[in-house]
Amino acid sequence: MIWKEMEDYVRIFDTTLRDGEQCPGAAMSEDEKVEIAQHLARMKVDIIEAGFPVSSPVQFKAVERIAREIEGPIICGLSRALRPDLEAARDALKPAKLKRIHTFIASSPIHMKHKLGKSPTEVLEMARAAVKMARDFVTDVEFSPEDATRSEWNFLRELVEAVIEEGATTINIPDTVGYTTPQEYMDLFRYLKKEVKGADKVIFSAHCHNDLGLAVANSLATVLAGGRQIECTINGIGERAGNTAMEEVVMALKTRKDAFGVETKIDSTLITRGSHLVKTTTGMVVQPNKAIVGANAFAHESGIHQDGVIKNRQTYEIMTPESVGLKSNRMVLGRHSGRAGFKDRIIRMGFDPKPEEIDNAYNRFLEIADKKKEVFDEDIAALFQGEISRAQVDETYRLISFEQNTGTNKTPDSKISLSIKGETKLGEAHGDGPVDSIFKAINQVTGLSPLLSRLVISPVTEGTDAMAEASVTLEDGERRVVGKGDSTDIIEACAKAYINALNRL
Repeated sequence: MIWKEMEDYVRIFDTTLRDGEQCPGAAMSEDEKVEIAQHLARMKVDIIEAGFPVSSPVQFKAVERIAREIEGPIICGLSRALRPDLEAARDALKPAKLKRIHTFIASSPIHMKHKLGKSPTEVLEMARAAVKMARDFVTDVEFSPEDATRSEWNFLRELVEAVIEEGATTINIPDTVGYTTPQEYMDLFRYLKKEVKGADKVIFSAHCHNDLGLAVANSLATVLAGGRQIECTINGIGERAGNTAMEEVVMALKTRKDAFGVETKIDSTLITRGSHLVKTTTGMVVQPNKAIVGANAFAHESGIHQDGVIKNRQTYEIMTPESVGLKSNRMVLGRHSGRAGFKDRIIRMGFDPKPEEIDNAYNRFLEIADKKKEVFDEDIAALFQGEISRAQVDETYRLISFEQNTGTNKTPDSKISLSIKGETKLGEAHGDGPVDSIFKAINQVTGLSPLLSRLVISPVTEGTDAMAEASVTLEDGERRVVGKGDSTDIIEACAKAYINALNRL
């Protein structure tokens, strides 16, 4: 069989572009999905679930483009157990060298009764037909009984046996609502692997949600029970409380190989870069104490901890910062730092800069260094990623300067100066707040008034002089874009993000 070559190998199935994108506010443009897919391929994930092709023309086009442009991983499309879904997945995946159709149908009593309105017998026949049709289209078919952890075990066994008979190559057992516990999930995997006819012919996969904060623990438990694929997302983004966090699973298996006895082929040194890419693309903030990729994950403030780390890093670090793409010791950069030191830091952080990107980012760095006592790695990553993002978009509009007049019992007023295709234009507007007034002033100058559907402002580092990152989502008809901006001035960061979004429109 296709996946039976290594029993000590766990496949990483990344669904950032599908399940992760379902997180409210995390929808991505086609270009953004391709950019993330390219990074996933560099990370050497085994399978990229690129989207749900039948759900919309935009989704179909994005999956088709990823199938055409991304090489290395298997490209997967999601499909309900319905002919139109399966045909859409088939068509979107045609350009891919390695392709998989992932089809699913609910199997728990509550889902079958209230969502599907179908009997177990009807569900079983639909699953059979779907997998059979999928196998007519591709050789690699994954099947998921949705809400498996609240399904009756005997029916689950019958359902899994039926789809294996029809040619399914991977069986995913999703904890769709984050309900199970590690021991229960482990027991279910062991039961299925022992009792299902043909279980030795397929790979069993875990797909966990984090409603009880157990997604990573549950996923790791299945490895001990013989599961050899884990479905996950970067930063753990996804429906409700999110999905299994890819970076946590990968580093747990790597750091505790003595306990799990398996490995992945993920290049963990690209984890931090991937986390930052997804954060800036979606506007989904990563909490500072988040494992592996949080700003504090490798930070030591306590004097006792600092003393221990100086003497031997292993006293308080169970993995090295370098293993996830960070520099081991954070050097403080300031206004007296030269271009060579700045470039060295950028390269050490995992970026591959072009000369013009270095020049633009260095000039921005000097501006920030004049305003801050210390410039941290997170500041540098944010401004450099921002320069890359802006370089990818034609700058029809560019912020020159702005002024604001605001205060208690005063309606905020903004004056703005924009360069529009090289011509300087001025505008002024009042608003309900400082951000509202600056956006209205920009609209007044550009003559545009798209719908602002989301604004996220987050600090890059701590302190009153911290850099702020702003993410603005604009909608114009069926078009939806995300703009990004950064500055030590929150209003300036918002203005830059808004202008970046207008340039994308």
